[in-house]
Parts: sequence; C-alpha cells; structure tokens
Amino acid sequence: MSSGWRKISITICLVLIVLSILFVAFSVATDTQYTAQSIADEYDLPIGQSMFENQSILGQRDPIRVPLLSNIEFLLHEIATFDIQGLLITMTTGWVPFDFSTISGEGIDSYGNVVDVEGPGFLTYEGDKLAVKSPDNYVWGYSTPYKWLVKTDKGVDVVENGTVIKSVPESEIKNLDYHNDYYNVSTIQSWYNYDAQEGSTFTLEKGMKSFSDGRNNIAAADVPVIFGQDVVDYASEYPTGSPILLYSGNYTEEDGEVYGTSLGSHAQYGDSIREINARQFVDAWNGTVIPPNSTSSGKDYVYFESAVDPSAPGGSAAHGVCPSARALRAAVTAEGFDLPVGMSWEEDAVLFGFNPAQDIVVTNNHDYPVLIKMWTEGEGTGMGIYAQIVRYIPE
Repeated sequence: MSSGWRKISITICLVLIVLSILFVAFSVATDTQYTAQSIADEYDLPIGQSMFENQSILGQRDPIRVPLLSNIEFLLHEIATFDIQGLLITMTTGWVPFDFSTISGEGIDSYGNVVDVEGPGFLTYEGDKLAVKSPDNYVWGYSTPYKWLVKTDKGVDVVENGTVIKSVPESEIKNLDYHNDYYNVSTIQSWYNYDAQEGSTFTLEKGMKSFSDGRNNIAAADVPVIFGQDVVDYASEYPTGSPILLYSGNYTEEDGEVYGTSLGSHAQYGDSIREINARQFVDAWNGTVIPPNSTSSGKDYVYFESAVDPSAPGGSAAHGVCPSARALRAAVTAEGFDLPVGMSWEEDAVLFGFNPAQDIVVTNNHDYPVLIKMWTEGEGTGMGIYAQIVRYIPE
C-alpha cells in the first residue's frame, strides 16, 4: 500500500474514532425532537405541491443543516453511506445535514429527494410522516380562471390571479395581444361589444383547482410543466370550470355500442343550415373526456346557425342539432347515465334555450373516466351521425 493511501486510511480511522467518542460524549445532548410538522413549518415546505422524481422537497433552497452537538445521531447516516465529503464538512463546520429518513416515509430519501415516484406526485403527510405520493391511477381537476378580462365602464381590466395588472380603455382593446387557438382580439372585441355587461369576465388563461387527490391548485404557467401541453389545449376548448382528466396511469380502452341516426330532411328550416348545425354538434362533443363521477358540457367556441322558426322563442332556433343529440342521448343513457341536462326524450332532443355545446351536461356515474366519440358519414340529408362511449377501465 502506498504511503498516500496509508495516510488516507489512517485519517479515516481517526475520524471515525473521534466521531464515536463524540457520539458517546454528546449523546445526552441529543434531545431535539424533530417531526414532519415541525420541519414543514420551520422550513415552509410546500405541502400539497406537485413533485417529480429526483426533485428536492426543499425546492431550490440549500440543504438543511443542523447543529452537530445536538444531532450526533445524524452522523450515522454519513458514516453508513461513507460520505467522506459530508463528514469533512460536518467536522469543519460543526453542522450536519438533516436526515429526512427520521421524519419521512414513502417517496422521500434521507436527503429529501423524491424517489420511486412515477408521474406527477405531490408532497403530503402520511400519518406523522412526510411523503411524496405517487399519482392515483386517474387524477383530475377543474379549470379555473387565472388571467382574465373584466368589462368596466371605460374598457377592460386585465386581472391575473385576482390582482388587476392593468386597465385598458375601450379604444385600445383592438390592440390587445391575447390569443390562442380558440380566441383572438376579434373574439374579445365581439364579446365586449355584444355579449358582455359591466362586470362580465372573459378568461384568457386557465389554472387548475379542486384536484381529485387533494394536491394544491396550480397556476396557468405550471399546467403544461406538470401535466403537459395537451391538458392546456384540452382545457382551452371547454368552458371554464369544466372537469379535466389531467393524468391517467394504466388502463384499457373498452368500446361501448355505437348508436346512430341520420340527418333527414326538414326543408322548411333549410337542410343546408341543419347539416352545418349537426356537424357543429358533433365537433362540440367528439373527444370529450369525463372523469369519474363528474359532469361535463361540450366545447366552448362552437357556434350554430339560426333557422327561422315561428314556434321557437325569439322566432329562430339552431335546427339540425337534434339528430346529433339523439345519437349522443342514446349512447350515454345506454351506458346507464341519466338523461343529459338540456335534453328531452322527444324527437326534438335539445330543449329550447339550451346551447347545444355549452349548456347540455352529461354525467358520468362510473368510477372511471369515459370518452365520448362522435362522427358523421356521408353528407346531405342522408348523412349518418354516430356516437359511442369508450370506457377507460383501470388495470
């Protein structure tokens, strides 16, 4: 053995001997009682925050170090892992890294890092221990405004997370640079001029709240980071407050029966308008995913043509949506769901006064999510319209 390695070995042995002596000498001083709650409170740990594998539960903060003399037992971790660098730092500074294994359980290692968690977990308590829980097989939440416009008597206020960040006079609304795939400045101007009253709101960005597993609400900017851009895109299509399936683990898709009808002809309402509306209804509902024991409407930003109808309130109605609604009605009620809100059992399936996309509500009473599929085949009055429920059965 070279003299260099001999010196290192001797040094290590001496360090261990000294540590053993210190452990005996100061064991009576080791009376500091740490708990998950006390550490979480003292270091403001983000209980409920979403976390991923290899992240630290401390975030970007420095590791916790505590006084050596009153926490001699924490040296055992350094000795057991042969953490020479840590031992040298401890002996030269008098501070020892906190051993999280004393107050944590599932999903957290002794250094406070997230381990053995697949997908977006979250920091929580498990009994009297800290834990990072893996996501349930399904995680869902509800979209909520994070950034929005409020119509005022002079223009609009831009509000972010409840705080007004600027006020825009009416003459400057045309210069706003807010847009996504579903709205732009023209949409905002139309809302302001024709739909909004003073105090009305227009959602620009959506966060998520009321998670099925109890984790914290998240801001709009965190949604794509934690759950992916697909979730942002889906939430953008649906009215604010809609339930959003954010994460799914292992499941098998099980197809329900296909139910269909045809457009048919009612020339008095204009069959070309009816075909447009039938297709719009299909677009509004195709791809809708409803989490377990939740309710959902169809998509936002879907518009229907009006046809003259003296018997309808206001003298017009979105004729053509009823054949599509009948197909959807058949599929969801065959699944054991209740008759959707906004529908009747009649041939004219959509009730007057209900927007066929945003106001009809389907309730999924299963303990797993379902997907609504709708599509058309052919064109004109003979166009076929179909609906099907796909079940996401957990494995």
